[in-house]
Amino acid sequence: MMTNLFSVFDPATSVMNLSLNWISTILGLTLIPTAFWLMPSRYSLIWNKILLTLHNEFKTLLGPTGHPGSSFMFISLFSLILFNNFLGLFPYVFTSSSHLTLTLALALPLWLSFMIYGWINHTQHMFAHLVPQGTPAVLMPFMVCIETISNVIRPGTLAVRLAANMIAGHLLLTLLGNTGPSLSYSILSLLIIAQIALLVLEAAVAIIQSYVFAVLSTLYSSEVN
Repeated sequence: MMTNLFSVFDPATSVMNLSLNWISTILGLTLIPTAFWLMPSRYSLIWNKILLTLHNEFKTLLGPTGHPGSSFMFISLFSLILFNNFLGLFPYVFTSSSHLTLTLALALPLWLSFMIYGWINHTQHMFAHLVPQGTPAVLMPFMVCIETISNVIRPGTLAVRLAANMIAGHLLLTLLGNTGPSLSYSILSLLIIAQIALLVLEAAVAIIQSYVFAVLSTLYSSEVN
């Protein structure tokens, strides 16, 4: 029996005070069979096509000033979040991407590295970003404050957006599932259909949120060059 709704997100499984649930973060790597790397299959061709499309899009977002190969970092980030989001849809699998511990650990170092690189190597460019072009002189102090605040909260918004979207869908599925024992058979069939529809929606959200996280990280990177 759950003590509260959010207990389904607790990393409770532990051995010698070490939480084993966080191992699900790298569980996606174990699902890739050896044959995936040895011989081409339909699934590997589809996945390679997806990666190539992402590479071309991220390369466009980074622009001509982007460092060669930097798009692969964001493709890896997309793949990691996508694996975690999808694994969380399976029963009894811990959803690590629904925790700020993981999402903030991904967003904060990325943002910090962009900021440190930008302020050290392109200081004048970073200062120019604080005041949008065409801003009246009277509004410049306020624009600097607004731009600074919007820049500082970027890692927080990235992390909270991903975690909140993952938690919201799982909570809704849990709430609907808990009402099942008290329903009649006719309404129960409708509940199962609603659960399947929500599961499909959650699969779409898993893809969209991993894509949004990777695209926004790419845009933040392109701003410092």
